[in-house]
Amino acid sequence: MVNLVVALRSSMRIIVKSAGIVPYTVEIEPGTKIHFWLPKKTEDKPAVLLIHGFAGDVLTWAFQVRSLSKKYSVYIPDLLFFGESYTDKPDRSPEFQAECLVKAMRILGVDKFVVVRWRCGVQDCRVDRLIRDTILAKRSKKSFGDLMQIWFTHDCMGIVKAVVVSGSTPVMTDSNVNRFGFNSMSDLLLPKTAKGLQFLFSAALHKRIWLPSWP
Repeated sequence: MVNLVVALRSSMRIIVKSAGIVPYTVEIEPGTKIHFWLPKKTEDKPAVLLIHGFAGDVLTWAFQVRSLSKKYSVYIPDLLFFGESYTDKPDRSPEFQAECLVKAMRILGVDKFVVVRWRCGVQDCRVDRLIRDTILAKRSKKSFGDLMQIWFTHDCMGIVKAVVVSGSTPVMTDSNVNRFGFNSMSDLLLPKTAKGLQFLFSAALHKRIWLPSWP
């Protein structure tokens, strides 16, 4: 049986490579490495850092790379514990994720860049309000998916030129998830049944694809 995810990943890699973007691994420090897709040739273009959502390894951004690479130097990292990025450090905080990305960009010789971040599966609109309140009041309370934006904004003002948030869903609440027939966001994103997988794809894709109703 064909593994659709593996086939899709291979196709996405071909698309990205056709735009002049190649894989490269940056060692931040011993035991910590960030895997990137980045320009094959160094060009004098503004740099853009594309941070993926629930799926890493260029799956989030493959179809945008060709257009963006015409005007920008495109850098697509895998966050730690996604794809080929990993660390043996015990730190699992969003700050550490952001710190590693900034260090990696510096190692690559990029001193200024724009961050484009796909929402990383956070739970509900309270997080979006938290972003607003944190930027205004500099609170310390944070949540993983949207904290990447906050961390960059406050601690890397000289490096990060701008932050673009894509795919944000401020109206996704616990009641919405329950209305869809799921008990939690994790049940929605990690379905255990064919019916759950069918719903996930129908909600995530503009054009629905056929999936069998196997148990």
